[in-house]
Amino acid sequence: MIDLIHILNFIILLLYIANYLLYVKLFINNSKNISESTRILLPTTLAFHASYLLFRMIEFKHPPITDKFEIFTLLSFALLLIYFVIEKTTKNKKTGIFILLFPLSFQFVSTVFIKDSYIVKEVLNNPLLGLHVSLAILGNSGFIISAAYGIMFVLLFRKIKLKNYGLVFKNIPSLDTLEKMTFRSLLIGYILFSLAILIGAAWLPIAFPEFNHLDPKLISSIIIWSIYSIGLIFKLKFKWYGKKVIYFSIIGFFITILSQIITFITTSFHSFN
Repeated sequence: MIDLIHILNFIILLLYIANYLLYVKLFINNSKNISESTRILLPTTLAFHASYLLFRMIEFKHPPITDKFEIFTLLSFALLLIYFVIEKTTKNKKTGIFILLFPLSFQFVSTVFIKDSYIVKEVLNNPLLGLHVSLAILGNSGFIISAAYGIMFVLLFRKIKLKNYGLVFKNIPSLDTLEKMTFRSLLIGYILFSLAILIGAAWLPIAFPEFNHLDPKLISSIIIWSIYSIGLIFKLKFKWYGKKVIYFSIIGFFITILSQIITFITTSFHSFN
């Protein structure tokens, strides 16, 4: 199976490149044939990537979370999956040229540098840990895509005020559509991130009976979840719309990045490697 894994590792990178090139062509030339090609190629890429991740788990007997390059390929899959859901629910493909650059970049690095890891720390073999990390990555992917849509919204809004659109801004979705994309991505990310926290809360006392409640990673996760919870309450209860949702999404994302940097440079029980 190891040869199949190596082949799939190369194939999925080619598929990510092909997807991105198709979306570039679609952005420039809104052709029905190109649009139909993306409709087929994108879920095909997801299927190949899911198979690759599954085969890695079977062969190496652990979830693909043991180093940053395994995390990168899982992140690529998560970003592509959430983009696929947003595209299907909004029926708009014009943002693919911007969003798909992220999973392509992560997958390129993973394909080049990923290693075959048969022997890892015992804790990394735990299926609940794998599910917890996978959901957390999916959740953060939702936040990333939400922030990307939010930035597009802000840039387009400024261009409209200046009445200076240019080719790029003439082709991206309307402000209303971008606001919907921002919120849906945020909501998907929030739900998945919440599930990751719940699973982590159930698994943590079993795996680390003497864990520190003041662990930086634990605190940062609660802060991130709380910030997005507050934003969703304001959106749903007080009918936040437009720029308020957009700015909240962008600010929430940068707070998430800052918290991740802080936890990266501090000691945590999450440091398994």
